[in-house]
Amino acid sequence: MIRTLIADDATLMRAGVRLILEHADDVEVVAEAADGPAAVRACREHEVDVALLDVHMPGGDGLAAIAGITRESPRTSIVMLTAYDDDRNIAEALRGGAVGFLLKDTAPTELIRAVRVAAAGESILAPQITRRLIERHIVSGSSEAAGRSRIDQLTDTERDVLRLVSAGLSNAEIAERLYIAVGTVKAHISRILTKLDCANRVQAAILAHDAGLLASG
Repeated sequence: MIRTLIADDATLMRAGVRLILEHADDVEVVAEAADGPAAVRACREHEVDVALLDVHMPGGDGLAAIAGITRESPRTSIVMLTAYDDDRNIAEALRGGAVGFLLKDTAPTELIRAVRVAAAGESILAPQITRRLIERHIVSGSSEAAGRSRIDQLTDTERDVLRLVSAGLSNAEIAERLYIAVGTVKAHISRILTKLDCANRVQAAILAHDAGLLASG
């Protein structure tokens, strides 16, 4: 079972998300929280696999909770939920360590899929947000030259894997595209994250965009 937390200051929102997730036979909602600090405590105390965090909550929002969850419950994958698609929030959440970012009008089936994908250690972004990342070209905090220097550490195969990760492909899809095993893809991604000093696939994808890797591919 995928142990899941729902953090939102709106009781009705939490109830709605819980109702959706309870239709999945492999997802269990083990805790709820109304603010960031409570979400951090719940992730630690309930051994949460996936935390669904509202971006805006009084008394400590989801963005502020990311660092605490990452520090106190490193097993937890963080997916942000918001009614907004603000570039600043997207960038801050993903660079902070969130593995996904969904809008609150996401379809129920996509929400369940997002929990499963996050639990598997992969990234999940709403299509609208993926387009904004590409179109607005979020800068990762380093120059293009510095980004290319980091990318240069990768082997040719690792670069191919990173290009496909940046395109939003899952591990299984990457394995099929490159004619390698899923386990091999996971090993490549692990080495890529280590070499690039990135916390997750999304951060690596942003670095790839900044370094011009996708254009070169």
